[in-house]
Amino acid sequence: MDREIAKPGHVTQGQVAEDFDGWADSYEEMVNQALTFAGRKHAFYIDVKREHILRLAQRYFADLESLNVLDLGCGVGAFHPGLEGRFRELHGVDVSARSVKLAATRHSFVRYSTYDGSRLPYGDGQFSMVFTTGVMHHVPPLQWESFVAEAYRVTAPGGLMLVFENNPYNPLMQYFVKTCDVDKDAVLLRPAKLRRMFTAAGFTDVFTRTIFSVPPAGRFLTRMDSLLGNLPFGAQYYLSARKKAL
Repeated sequence: MDREIAKPGHVTQGQVAEDFDGWADSYEEMVNQALTFAGRKHAFYIDVKREHILRLAQRYFADLESLNVLDLGCGVGAFHPGLEGRFRELHGVDVSARSVKLAATRHSFVRYSTYDGSRLPYGDGQFSMVFTTGVMHHVPPLQWESFVAEAYRVTAPGGLMLVFENNPYNPLMQYFVKTCDVDKDAVLLRPAKLRRMFTAAGFTDVFTRTIFSVPPAGRFLTRMDSLLGNLPFGAQYYLSARKKAL
């Protein structure tokens, strides 16, 4: 039976935006405090996932510098250092106006926008690649399908969609979500649920793999983490999907 692991209470997209506006200036500090038990700071996990994004992009595209890319739910732009000059255009969008304002002061090479959580302010098929990292568990569940539909709309035919999410099967991740104020209203999505939503939206080649089964620090542990990706143990997982070419 497909049930999500949720904290009590349901919030609206407006409340999510208000919360993240209030947390924007201290977001990194709050996450690092919740990660104390893991022995590594948030920046380590960001770096690893950024490398996954680039590696997966290189698997599907011959020339990354020709791509228009969207970070959907970009927050304060934590993933954008290290991406300067890697793509033709890098865009970031979020419901939190305060977060976007801070991101824009830090990363002048990114084109930032805000939106209301409903329709994205972009044209159909505008982006060769769309990625969203740790965002969907903050989207109110009633809006999951519309969130995925909008991602599909702005992805170009033949384009790539990447989603990184917390793994509800991992007990350490459950502990992190329970102790991190930023995740007080998070609803974790099971990988099978996510695959079904993206398939129903029209994406093809939909698959998921877990990451952070072991801390991928150094060549050996990075290789081991990759080998364990087919097992459900990783603290997080990613979904990869394509939009069928015309």
